[in-house]
Amino acid sequence: MESKRLNIYAIQMNSKIADKKANFNKVETLTNRDVNNDADIIVLPEVWTVGWAPKYFQESAEELNKSETIKFLSDIARKYSSWVIGGSFILKSENDFFNTCPVLNREGKLITLYSKNHLFSYYGCDEGKYVKKGKNPVLVDIDGIKTGLTICYDIRFPEIYRSYRKAGADLFINCAAWGLKKPVPWESMTRCRAVENQTFMVALTQSGFIENDEWNIGHSRIIDYKGETISEIKDQKEGAMHAVLEFAPMYDFREKCTCLKDIKENYEVVCA
Repeated sequence: MESKRLNIYAIQMNSKIADKKANFNKVETLTNRDVNNDADIIVLPEVWTVGWAPKYFQESAEELNKSETIKFLSDIARKYSSWVIGGSFILKSENDFFNTCPVLNREGKLITLYSKNHLFSYYGCDEGKYVKKGKNPVLVDIDGIKTGLTICYDIRFPEIYRSYRKAGADLFINCAAWGLKKPVPWESMTRCRAVENQTFMVALTQSGFIENDEWNIGHSRIIDYKGETISEIKDQKEGAMHAVLEFAPMYDFREKCTCLKDIKENYEVVCA
C-alpha cells in the first residue's frame, strides 16, 4: 500500500472579540511557540479573526482581492513551507457576506475557499442574520490527500461528510467555535463522522471566554479512522495540538472492513 503521511499542527486559541490585530498577533505568537518547521498543515479555528460574535461579522469582513487575512496566512504558509487551513474569516463578495475557510499551499498561494454550508441560528445565536450559506462542499488535494472542509455546525449534517467520502476523502477538517454548553454533540458527532466514514478527523475549536456568560468549549481533538483520539487539548489551554497521520494503515483497514460497500442505493421508508 502506498505510504502517505501528513504532519499536522492545529491551533486552539481564544480570539479577542472584534479585535483583528490582537488575533493576528496571537496566532503569530502561538505558531512561533508551538509549530515546528516540519509542519505539512497548519489549521486555525473558525472566525479566529473576529471571535464568535455574529453582530461584529460584517464590520470585520474583507474583500478577497485586498484581504489582510489572506496576506497574513500567506506569510505563515511561506514561513513554514506548510499548507494552511485558515479556519475562517468573514468574506465580503459584492453585497453578500460569508463565513469562509481559505486554503493556501506551501508557497502561500490561495488554492480554494469553502464557505460554511449550514448556519447556526439557535439558542440566541443569529449567524444566519449576518452571513449567507455557501453553495457547495469543497474537497482539496493536499499533497495527495483529499481533504473535506467543514465549519462548526456543519458537523451536525452527516450527509456532507458522506459526500466527501464518496468523492475520495481521506481527511476531514472541521474548524469551529463551539459553545461550552453543548459538549455531548461536539464529542460524539466529531467522533462519529470519523468512524462512519473510516476517515481521519481534525476537530479544532476555539477556547476561552466569548462574552456575557458564553464560553468556547476548548476541547480540540485529532481522531483516527477508528474513532480513537490521537491528539487533543482537553481544557481551555491555547496552543497547538500535533499529530502525524499515517494513511497506509487506514487504507488497509478499509480493505478489511468494507462496511461502506453495504450502503444501499435507496432507503425508501415503508410506513406500517
